[in-house]
Amino acid sequence: MSQVTEYSEKVMDHFMNPRNVGEIEDADGVGTVGNAVCGDIMRMYLDIDENGVITDAKFKTFGCGAAVATSSMATELVRGKTVQEALQVTNKAVAEALDGLPKVKIHCSLLAEQAIHAALWDYAQKNGIVIEGLKPPVNDIEETEEYYNM
Repeated sequence: MSQVTEYSEKVMDHFMNPRNVGEIEDADGVGTVGNAVCGDIMRMYLDIDENGVITDAKFKTFGCGAAVATSSMATELVRGKTVQEALQVTNKAVAEALDGLPKVKIHCSLLAEQAIHAALWDYAQKNGIVIEGLKPPVNDIEETEEYYNM
């Protein structure tokens, strides 16, 4: 028997009309993360100015509607934020901004959080800087402690 999943209007809006889809050529930070179990792959691109403010964020996601919606919302949440503020965007913040996600889709918001972190890590590596509190990126969200605490 198939499971029917209820999505909020915001999730449906960000899925049907995703914001910031695409690539940023010569992005300051690019991060890719996936989930082997569901097959979702998310790539986040960030442009960051000399003051450490994210001036642009785009994404490309291969995955379900929730993965697309969380990617879209994550780009909206980090635009205009400092690197340190973007680091504070959690999977819970992404899910809350979308008025919630079904329990079986919460991992998509973790994918968005980790894609932001991976792009910030890339930015830090390219610029030889340390972003306090930023950990090395994961390839698969199953490598995170949060994945098993959802």
